[in-house]
Amino acid sequence: MGGQVLRFQDVAFRRDGATLLRGIDWTVNEDERWVILGPNGAGKTTLMQLAATMLFASDGIIEVLGERVGQADVFDLRPRIGLASSALAERVPADEKVIDLVLTASYALLGRWTEEYDSNDVTRAVELIDMMGAAHLIRRRFGSLSEGERKRVQIARALMPDPEVLLLDEPAAGLDVGGREDLVRRLAVLAGDYRSPALVLVTHHVEEVPIGFTHALLLRHGAIVDQGPIEHVLTADSLSQTFGVPLTLDRSAEGRWYARPY
Repeated sequence: MGGQVLRFQDVAFRRDGATLLRGIDWTVNEDERWVILGPNGAGKTTLMQLAATMLFASDGIIEVLGERVGQADVFDLRPRIGLASSALAERVPADEKVIDLVLTASYALLGRWTEEYDSNDVTRAVELIDMMGAAHLIRRRFGSLSEGERKRVQIARALMPDPEVLLLDEPAAGLDVGGREDLVRRLAVLAGDYRSPALVLVTHHVEEVPIGFTHALLLRHGAIVDQGPIEHVLTADSLSQTFGVPLTLDRSAEGRWYARPY
């Protein structure tokens, strides 16, 4: 087991009088690949924003990469955290070129100005864009990309600063079946690479869990239903409880999960 990259201790988050998360105890180690599953409104995105230091807990203790949030300088922490989310994508200038969007992640910037990047930075950015199957988009502007293309570029950007933890908030949302399957396959390769950072992926669908993910956390109404090694946590009973409908659960010989109502 590797060292801890995330630790939540009795964490709660409230906004406008509503409690969005409560009693969250959760630890992610550097060699783990987590999926967070739950219905709309369960608190998944809020949990990711807390982990990314974009939000701050109302109660409890959060430690990210060994630093206690609230005491550490988040501007030093954030470049060590890779984040791909729709909220981040909405802030990208529409005319930003793909290569520049990925390059600026080295300094946790959005929008390239007059910064100069050395050849090693450019080489790494190109390699990551290619790894995500987006090499043909390198000179395109972000505003001209399809939803699937944007997802790939966002993940390349999140990997650019060589983060110690990678947070992927619904990376397959809005994709057609072909785009989803291609992305899930690429994330499985990433999960299987020992050089990859700790991974945390949010989704509504077990079909989007890549092969190689080791742990699962199930959320409902802002509270944890279950968590731990994925083989123990992903069961028909636990998923039915999490989503509030009776579900059956199957797993293919390759290791992919499939759920359906009964």
